[in-house]
Amino acid sequence: MNQPKISDLSSKELYVNRELSFLEFNRRVKAQAGDERVPLLERLRFLTIVSSNLDEFFEVRVGLLKQRIALALPHQGADSTPAALLHRQIRETVSALVKNQYELLNNTVLPALEEHGVRLLRRSRWTQAQKAWIANYFTEQALPVLTPVGLDPAHPFPVVQNKGLNFLITLEGDDAFERDSGVAILQVPRCLPRVIRLPQEISDGLEFTLISSVIHANIHALFPGMQVTGCHQFRLTRDSNMWVDEEEIDDLLDALKGELHGRNYGSSTRLEVAAGTPDYLIDFLLSHHGLGQEDLYVVNGPVNLHRLGALVNQAELDELKHPAFTPGLPHHLGPKQDLLATLRAHDVLLYHPYQSYNPVVDLLWRASTDPKVLAIKMTLYRVGGGSRIVEALLQAARAGKDVTVVVELRARFDEAENISLATRLAEAGANVVYGVVGFKCHAKTMLVVRREGGKLRRYVHVGTGNYHINNARLYTDYSLLSANPELGEDVHRIFMELTGLGKVREMNRLLHSPFTLREELVKLIDDEAKAAKAGKPAWIRAKMNSLTEPTVIKALYKASQAGVRIDLVVRGICSLRPGLPGVSDNIQVRSIVGRFLEHDRVYAFHAGGKDLVYIASADWMDRNLWRRVEVACPVRSSELKARILDNLSLFLKDDALAWVMDHTGAYTRVADNGKFSAQQTLLQANQTGSSTLS
Repeated sequence: MNQPKISDLSSKELYVNRELSFLEFNRRVKAQAGDERVPLLERLRFLTIVSSNLDEFFEVRVGLLKQRIALALPHQGADSTPAALLHRQIRETVSALVKNQYELLNNTVLPALEEHGVRLLRRSRWTQAQKAWIANYFTEQALPVLTPVGLDPAHPFPVVQNKGLNFLITLEGDDAFERDSGVAILQVPRCLPRVIRLPQEISDGLEFTLISSVIHANIHALFPGMQVTGCHQFRLTRDSNMWVDEEEIDDLLDALKGELHGRNYGSSTRLEVAAGTPDYLIDFLLSHHGLGQEDLYVVNGPVNLHRLGALVNQAELDELKHPAFTPGLPHHLGPKQDLLATLRAHDVLLYHPYQSYNPVVDLLWRASTDPKVLAIKMTLYRVGGGSRIVEALLQAARAGKDVTVVVELRARFDEAENISLATRLAEAGANVVYGVVGFKCHAKTMLVVRREGGKLRRYVHVGTGNYHINNARLYTDYSLLSANPELGEDVHRIFMELTGLGKVREMNRLLHSPFTLREELVKLIDDEAKAAKAGKPAWIRAKMNSLTEPTVIKALYKASQAGVRIDLVVRGICSLRPGLPGVSDNIQVRSIVGRFLEHDRVYAFHAGGKDLVYIASADWMDRNLWRRVEVACPVRSSELKARILDNLSLFLKDDALAWVMDHTGAYTRVADNGKFSAQQTLLQANQTGSSTLS
């Protein structure tokens, strides 16, 4: 790489392309599937996660990219990579990634599972008893819902759904109407399970097969009197971006309802076909869907590995999964402790999943029935189905409390769930608002207003993760619970901005996007640079999901040039290049990929010995700092700040799950057989009741 001028921190050579960085992240996820230290079924799960991540990538990012190519627009981003070139680079990178993904599946993971009695059986391995059972299953459970479409002038190629399982079938002979087109399309309905567990009485251990194998084996039943000469799986990915002109609509909810159905039928972005599909059929599929060879991915196995997650869930072998654990509680939040009394005495910091999410849920549930509670305000981005949090809000609204919920209808791929949620809450009597036109509400805040001794007291929760109870056992996130009046006033002002009208209100403590967060963040970084230039101690430590925002990256480069030591833990996308001579010598970027998804956002600065520490909902990305409502909350307690900094140190010490980024954007493991895992250390500390998590 040509060495840019050190003074030109806008040079495109200083920035890694975000799309390629995302694919590099998925290489790290895939590596977990090849790690023998990871339990076998979890290794299979990691392979399915890669597929799910790539699905969304092609639905969203490649969808946008192909639009830019079609309109001859330059690619956006500080790296300024031309759109057409980037598309080719994506093709090369994904092809290699997917090839290795299926090699791991076929040559390593599935054979290892077989040694433990877990088998995914292809048609060639079925016993006679299994063939008979599967034939009956097909007749009774599948055949009635299958609708093949023979292609002819009266039956054109059907519009296939996004990410659906399809077969292209070739035939010989005439049908009942003497048609001989020779080609049919079969879309497999989503109501059919993709993974089928075979009955114990005809199985040797835990044996499974795929619905694709079941249909393939019995495909002749769909075409009586004709000869099936070929049966080939394919899968189409479509652009799933939703385009709603928020400035021109009267009702965002109704507009999104109208757009949801179209998501399944957007323009094509990728074609996956099973190996062995004849070239002329591949060309036929590509041509019909307006795709080229650069959009084609030939796979050696099922066209959707994500469906194998059902096998992981059905395989009842705990020894092949991560050991179960029970999240702990700080010692001052025992079962007999009064949560509100505790919060009046001091703030409470929780680190999920190592510590229980129950105090957050309990605060809301108590508020929903407490006659002294007058109002509850909450932001909801993703909550999951059947949520106790939603039920508590419904209960509070039905009880006549003033319940205000900011529901983000545009949370990608959760739009339908959130529309239903908003409707239920409104029908129960809650005040439901959908945020602000042009800005997604991504902040994680809850406010409870309670009458105590003739006065009103605010209790608040500010977190780094969504109010999603299931994810709280899978994602790492911080929760701060407090009765501090200044913080309570700030959270109240956030809700006033979201629901009402008026100018931006000055905050006591909180930084918030799109108003003060980016500006203050850059100032905090610049302050460290000034300290370093003056010969004073200076450092920055931060943890986040992604880092792409150019203004922040430039500030970090300047701080590094000034001598500030910068340690970043960035799980996914990182556009900053560490270790560039004269630019980022003092910056280290590492990524932790393990059992739990690293989701918490923490910003820490030496600040002349004050140790400023923030927990936040925002990554350092353009969208978070410019186009979303986000909150960063300072942690004031010396004890709680020390805990967060100690946790950050664990991740900087990790040599079991950590990867280090170099100036090219590539990552290497810190150690091939590292022994120290930050995640495992935190789990053990929690299990043993260590005071580090108290």
